[in-house]
Amino acid sequence: MRLINGILSAVFYVLNTIFWVLPILGLALLKLLPIAGWQRCMSYLLDGCASCWIKINGINQALFSRTKVNVLNMPQLSEEQWYLVIANHQSWVDILVLQRVLNGKIPFLKFFLKQQLIYVPIIGLAWWALDFPFMKRYSKDFLAKNPHLKGKDVETTKASCQKFKLKPVSVMNFVEGTRFTPKKWQQQQSPHANLLKPKAGGVAFALNAMSGAIDNMVDVTIFYPGGIPTFWQFISGQVSQVVVDVETAKIDAGLIGDYENDPEFKQSFQQWVNQCWDAKQQRLEQIKTQVT
Repeated sequence: MRLINGILSAVFYVLNTIFWVLPILGLALLKLLPIAGWQRCMSYLLDGCASCWIKINGINQALFSRTKVNVLNMPQLSEEQWYLVIANHQSWVDILVLQRVLNGKIPFLKFFLKQQLIYVPIIGLAWWALDFPFMKRYSKDFLAKNPHLKGKDVETTKASCQKFKLKPVSVMNFVEGTRFTPKKWQQQQSPHANLLKPKAGGVAFALNAMSGAIDNMVDVTIFYPGGIPTFWQFISGQVSQVVVDVETAKIDAGLIGDYENDPEFKQSFQQWVNQCWDAKQQRLEQIKTQVT
């Protein structure tokens, strides 16, 4: 039964994606017309299509996964605000959970993506059409050989984020930079029992690229009582429950600066992120106590 569930669910996800990518690409082409009011209208229509995409994925999950998402705390949110969304990262399932919990409560989630991901078949075009910001980050070694490109990655991403001023947006960042595994945890010697060390650079980069447009943060903590699931386990109905806690915080002007070139700002920003992660570990421990 689980095998059949998983196959049917996977087919449903693929068909739903193809169905919505077509109108999304069409609207994206119409949005190229350089008229601000027209582009704003197209942006709302595009995000509306994306929201329907997520809603139908929710129907898929109700039919085949049947996972109960237990939301312990949901503060007052608005689709008319700009948000930075952060969360702990354990599985690709996290993305489906975040979309399911936050869809319709805040603007459609946009992820900062690596430039290479635009070439992913079908979905890469959808990300482009939905204005997901693509980052082209340069390594220190590369910049040492090409110093004229220093700061170019930030400038490029800032330019791509200008369109976010047309309408409210939610920018998503997984602070750990990768999925949690016991092996990675051991290699890092993380001070947190259930989290990898937070990487402050990505969050700082996102806030700086948005030039102060984001002044609210949504902090999501995800816990899987039955253990961290694979995508297959989720779509085939092997995950009975997910527990989610949502908190909000204000982002003040002191959290916006040049993380790469200002040592004092870098230190203070890293300290702020560390404090967020200390609080997240405590919240995870509280959630475990509540549900087990």
